[in-house]
Amino acid sequence: MENNPLINVEIAYALADKQVLIPLMLEEGSTAQQAVESSGILRQFPEIDLDKNRIGIFGKLSKLNVVLREKDRVEIYRPLIADPKAVRKKRAEEGKAMKKGGATPAA
Repeated sequence: MENNPLINVEIAYALADKQVLIPLMLEEGSTAQQAVESSGILRQFPEIDLDKNRIGIFGKLSKLNVVLREKDRVEIYRPLIADPKAVRKKRAEEGKAMKKGGATPAA
């Protein structure tokens, strides 16, 4: 059996206070899941659950079975702490309240 040529890829995972980048060399034809598992990041960060955490390649959501290409960066995303729609709605409501109860003009 022949060995496939190797490709260079990176695994990225960011916490609130630090970012981890793990460079890897994998056989051509490797999937994103194989890259994540080969990187050792699951042992380093046991909170990562590939059934729950979404992944992407260069900021574009992707599936674990996608075949990687040379220089791809597989990003593991953390779950959102707050729903972005709810945050925007709350900000909009606060903005309306500020306009209604704004400061009184100086006499």
